[in-house]
Amino acid sequence: MNILAVIPARGGSKGIPRKNVRLMNGEPLISYAIKNSLCSKYITDVVVTTDDEEIASISECYGAETMLRDKGLAEDHITLDPVIYDATIKTEKQKNKTYDIIITLQPTSPVLKASTLDNAIENFIENNYDTIISAVNRPHLSWGEKENQIVPKYEKRLNRQQLPKNYVETGAFFITKRNIMNENTRIGETVSIYEVPEEESIDIDSTEDWLLCENLLKKKRIVLRCDGYKEIGMGHIYHCLTLAYALTGHEVIFVTNEKYKEGLKKIQDSYMQYTTIQNDQDFFDFLEVYKPDIVVNDCLDTEEEYIKKLKELCGKVISIEDMGEGAKYADIVINALYSQKKNCNEYCGEKYVCLRNEFLISKPKKFHEVVENILVVFGGTDPSNLTQKVYQIAKEITKTHPEICFTFITGIGYNCEEDNLVSEEDQHIKVLKNVSNISKYMQQADIAFTSQGRTVYELASLGIPSIVLAQNQRELLHTFAQMPNGFMNLGLGISISAETIKNTLEWLIQTPQIREEMRELMLKNDLKDGLNRELELILN
Repeated sequence: MNILAVIPARGGSKGIPRKNVRLMNGEPLISYAIKNSLCSKYITDVVVTTDDEEIASISECYGAETMLRDKGLAEDHITLDPVIYDATIKTEKQKNKTYDIIITLQPTSPVLKASTLDNAIENFIENNYDTIISAVNRPHLSWGEKENQIVPKYEKRLNRQQLPKNYVETGAFFITKRNIMNENTRIGETVSIYEVPEEESIDIDSTEDWLLCENLLKKKRIVLRCDGYKEIGMGHIYHCLTLAYALTGHEVIFVTNEKYKEGLKKIQDSYMQYTTIQNDQDFFDFLEVYKPDIVVNDCLDTEEEYIKKLKELCGKVISIEDMGEGAKYADIVINALYSQKKNCNEYCGEKYVCLRNEFLISKPKKFHEVVENILVVFGGTDPSNLTQKVYQIAKEITKTHPEICFTFITGIGYNCEEDNLVSEEDQHIKVLKNVSNISKYMQQADIAFTSQGRTVYELASLGIPSIVLAQNQRELLHTFAQMPNGFMNLGLGISISAETIKNTLEWLIQTPQIREEMRELMLKNDLKDGLNRELELILN
């Protein structure tokens, strides 16, 4: 079976001048139609019919044959029927053969996939249609005009999903039998619609269409690999969620180990797309099928063999907080929590911290000389149970400072009931679990207690003087939470006595000038552009 693809491309486009040769995501617009034709399993020959020598030259570079049409067939009022017929007749004569099927492919549909085109050709052949036209289903409550009156074009007002189908031609492709074609029509008696996906339906007529298409062609398949559980906390999950929310327009999927229920629950609650694995081999098997452009691996230290395997299975590997042997083999390592660079592919320090959206829009409150509110937040799981340690101190402090209120915020992986952590209104102690807008509570605080993870950046962005207790030895390596940045760092939390913690708090309560200096040191840091810097590294 002989199938000819004809790509009509005039040089005199007016909406977007010279659009067929302009670069769309780095390639001439017309190249996408040519590539789809050449990638098709069914198309025998490809010809570009044009009145423009530059279009012809570029088309030949991409592997298409070209035909310079008569000027009379390039005028604004000429429809495509005579243009396609002319190209067909001339190609048949030149090649001395007759085609069975003629496919018109518009160069203005760069987001069409070759697989969609082939599926449409199969559908056309199997059902013996005369003509198939690409279309997208867009049901809407629409109105028209009749006898100078605006009237509804529907019988009953329904939700969009319940409305009858409303097919709109996309212009992507037009498939027809050769024997029904003439210079006036390409439509036979048996006509069908081939519904293309919404994301492949854009036909470039305007600048807005162009920008939308370019964004779609830049779309990446991105895998976010992370876990969250009591021993390591929930910081990796929160970090990847922040990235996912900022990667709108890309295809993002989470991969997490099914045995870590705390992290899995947080991902499920976010309504993000995800899949679960049991081990690294499961992850590799998933990547082999999914074929991502980018993997963001937020799982702490990696081995050389692990990263090298990821590199085989995707285009780009980004490793987060990675101090393992595998780090040097990743494309990029982002260690916002560490300041010292070990390898040339590392980007370190607070410049790359990834603040959540609520902190990007929140403003520091006015400084209070008198302490009224103290916030205690030790992360999603608090593996060292520092919350309980400070809870006992809070009960003592409120006896001598009845004007002070304590707010304890625990995460999804912390069991308040197990530790008998409850609100005590008479003692001005409030306990909240897994709040969705923690910035609101931080803004109300005059002093905060926290561990040495990513929360310190959130507190710094709001200028909240903070006492820091590290959860483990690894957190002690996070260098940002020190006095030069406004933090009172007491070291490893389980090693610090309750008396030391209480005395430090009492001293901060009584020294407003120190707290104000801590606040100013915090606010001198530029933390709000870190997310954009990290996205730039991931995508570009």
